[in-house]
Formats: sequence, structure tokens, C-alpha cells
Amino acid sequence: MPENAKILVVDDIPSNLEVILESLADEGYIVATAISGERALKRLEHYVPDLILLDIQMPDIDGFETCRQIKANPSTSSIPVIFITAFSDHESIVKGFSLGAADYISKPFRKPELLARVRTHLQVTRLTQHLETQVTERTAKLQAALDELQQSRLQLIQSEKMSALGNLVAGIAHEINNPIGFLNGSIDNAQGYLQDLMGHLELYQKQYPQPGEVIEESAKEIDLNYVCEDFPKLLSSMNSAMERIVSISTSLRTFSRADKEHKVRANLHEGLDSTLLLLKYRLKADEHRPTIDVVKDYGELPDIACFPGQLNQVFMNLLANAIDVFDEAAKYSSFAELEDKPQIITVQTSLCAKQNAVHIRIRDNGKGMTEEVKARIFDHLFTTKDVGTGTGLGLAIARKIIVEKHGGSLTVQSEVGQGTEFCIGLPF
Repeated sequence: MPENAKILVVDDIPSNLEVILESLADEGYIVATAISGERALKRLEHYVPDLILLDIQMPDIDGFETCRQIKANPSTSSIPVIFITAFSDHESIVKGFSLGAADYISKPFRKPELLARVRTHLQVTRLTQHLETQVTERTAKLQAALDELQQSRLQLIQSEKMSALGNLVAGIAHEINNPIGFLNGSIDNAQGYLQDLMGHLELYQKQYPQPGEVIEESAKEIDLNYVCEDFPKLLSSMNSAMERIVSISTSLRTFSRADKEHKVRANLHEGLDSTLLLLKYRLKADEHRPTIDVVKDYGELPDIACFPGQLNQVFMNLLANAIDVFDEAAKYSSFAELEDKPQIITVQTSLCAKQNAVHIRIRDNGKGMTEEVKARIFDHLFTTKDVGTGTGLGLAIARKIIVEKHGGSLTVQSEVGQGTEFCIGLPF
């Protein structure tokens, strides 16, 4: 504590105040005085000293009551109080300490003793304040470390979940590849066999225009003309379905691709389409709400250097959140009410040459957000979902992926009743 520490001396006898003030001032202390407990309490409303020297025997409010009120006030309770009094009986000393006094000096006091006790308690106060500051700082650092550890742990859990989902999807895609290949080749062969059989049948009909009664009956029974006309169409439809399955398998592999240590060039539309494919079952109508329509407004985008798997995780989170908005609305609205206002998710991509960036906008026409929710939407562990359905990690991790991993931006625009739009900006 510097020598210019502030000390308040409280005594109803002016001569005592003068002696104490002179002794302390000679040591460089800044001294204020009060001639009663009431005035001392009034003074403390605007003046906070580092130490209080307090007489016990005073009119109106004595030193004990003054000390009690000082310690009861949160703004002054930490100020050390030293009683200076002629009362030296055991009962008075015990009472003083029980009220929170730091020390006791008997009158008549000796100057060296007074200065030594004042210096000691100012040093104790300085050390206490320094220790409290250190404890506060270390507590804050520890709390920050704990928060970071918790965030890392939860983020790891979230990443593991996405990794497990990716592995599952990749496994499914791998398992269906073999039967897909077999069916695809078989359909091609079947089309060739059909052409051969049809040609052979046509040759028979030319060589034997009168096949006989039994063959004519069989042809009528199986409706030969219809079979010859419909069979090629059937194989064509099977081929189209096969191509669809191949497309789904490709999309599954696109979504589940594992990121490398460095960025790779990727087509963002493929990532969006594969994510929408995985969420397609959630877009369908159910007993609570009608179908959610997805409008794709894709611009011409270049392949960009990125971590495709992580971006797919962001797409999954934003699109799933948009679907959650409509599922939540179904709890408070009837099916008929929801049918009157089509539920739409719009996925729009565009190229911004001025910013050397691509923009991906995912917009819903749901209930929107309040300003309070919008201000906290990216905060760690903040969620508006029911207990057990949301972790508050999705958007925080999404922003981390976009901003820290890709040097981009993730912003939100929303108004109550007007829906919500998330905009991803990625440099290219």
C-alpha cells in the first residue's frame, strides 16, 4: 500500500484528532476526520478510505454501532477498522472483534505503536487485494479454460456424430453398389435379349403367317401384341429407376466424403443436393403438416477449394433447422391452416465477383426470430428448442467451420413473421 493511503479518523475529541492527524500526516498518509459516528457514516457515502481509526466512546452513535453499520454496508465492509479507546477490558475487546474490527489500540497510545499497526494493516489490505485480484483473474482463466474444454468436448461429440453418419452413409452406398452394378448390367443385357427375341419372333411371323390354332390361342391369351409393345417400355422404366438409384448412391458418397488435411476443389451444388437427398424423408407430408417444398435457385458457381465434408455438415445443420421451424409450427397450427400458407425452403447460390466470393442462401418462410434470439443465435450452447432436442452447438460449430476453417462469413437475417435467411459467404 503506498504511503499516501487514505485514512479516516473518527473521534469526538478535537485534540485527539489533531494528535493522530499530525502523526499520520508526517508519514505521508492522506487523513480525513469525523467528530462523530454519524458524520463518519455520512462521510463514507462519498469517501472510501483504505483504513479507519475509530474511537469507541462517542455520543449518539458509539464506536461499536458505527463499526457494525460500516461492516453491514457492502461498499465499506472490507475496510479494516482499528479501535482506539480507553476501554481495555476483555469484554469490550471481544465485542469489538466480534463486530469485525481488525485491531485494538489502547489510549493513551504511543506513536510508534500506532504507526506500526497502521502500516501492518495497510500491508495486509494490499496483500489481500492483490490476492483477491489474482484469485479473480485465475478463476476467470480457469472458467474460460473449462468453457473451452466443454466446447471442444461437445464439438468433438458433434463431429463424431457427423463422422458416424458419414461412415454409415458411405457404408450404405458401398453395400448397394454391387447389386446396383449387377442390375444395371442385367437390364442392359435384357434389352439386348429382347431385341433379339423380338427380331426372331418377327421372322417366325413372316415365314409362318398361318401359325395354327394352338399358337393363335396362346397369342390371344398372353396378349402378344401388348406384350411386344409394353415390354420395351417396361425395361426403359427399369433403366430409368436404375439410373436414379445410381444417382442416389453417388449423392450418398458425395455427402460422406472424408476431408483431408488440406482443402480440395469441390462442387458446392453436389454437396447441397446430397444433403437435401438425406433430408428428403423429413420434407414429406405427415399427419401434422403438409409437404415442405424446396426451391432450388442455383447460379453458375466455380468449384472452390474447401473442406467438402465440413461444408456438408453446415448445410445439414441449416437445412435441418429450417425443417425444424415448420415441425415446431405444426404443434400450434392445424393442418388446414398450414396448407393455406405453403411451407417453402429456398436454396439460392450466386457468384459475387466484387467480393471474390460465392454466396449460399438458405431461407425459410417460417415464423422468424425476435431481435433477442437473433443476437444470440450463434452463441455457444444457446438453443430455442425443447429440452432434449437441441444442444445449442449446431450454429456455433457451423460459424466456426465457415469463419475459421474457410475464412468466410455466416450471417442471419430474420424478422418475426417474415421467415429467416442464413447466408454463407465463401472466398474463391
